[in-house]
Amino acid sequence: MIDERLVLLLVVAGVVLGLVLARFLRGVSSRARNRVAGEGEREAEAILARNGFRIVERQARAPWSMVVDGVEVPFEVRIDLLVSRRGKRYVAEVKTGERAPDPCHPPTRRQLLEYAMVFDAAEVLLVDVPAGEVRAIRFR
Repeated sequence: MIDERLVLLLVVAGVVLGLVLARFLRGVSSRARNRVAGEGEREAEAILARNGFRIVERQARAPWSMVVDGVEVPFEVRIDLLVSRRGKRYVAEVKTGERAPDPCHPPTRRQLLEYAMVFDAAEVLLVDVPAGEVRAIRFR
């Protein structure tokens, strides 16, 4: 007959091992995602340069706030690139995925709208890295 303490020890060891493995796999996935994003941003910079844009700032940040139940809640918004062309500045968002480069894709659309508001941009550039295109987006 198997000792109950041994069974308990094996169960606990299995749970701990599972947690360690899950944490490791999340780290691997996160690093891979960051690598793809970094490569996409470098490709996007080349695409923008071919279209006459100059990089002003990478990962530009802007403070903003909202009022929740009468209380102001500050937060920060970060964009991929702040670029310029012919004396005009633009916010540029880089997308590398399958659906994300579509400006009608709801998460992308909301992100572009937030950037237009926070950075007071008449146009937001959507850089579709897989297609090698820069799209100008305006909101009414």
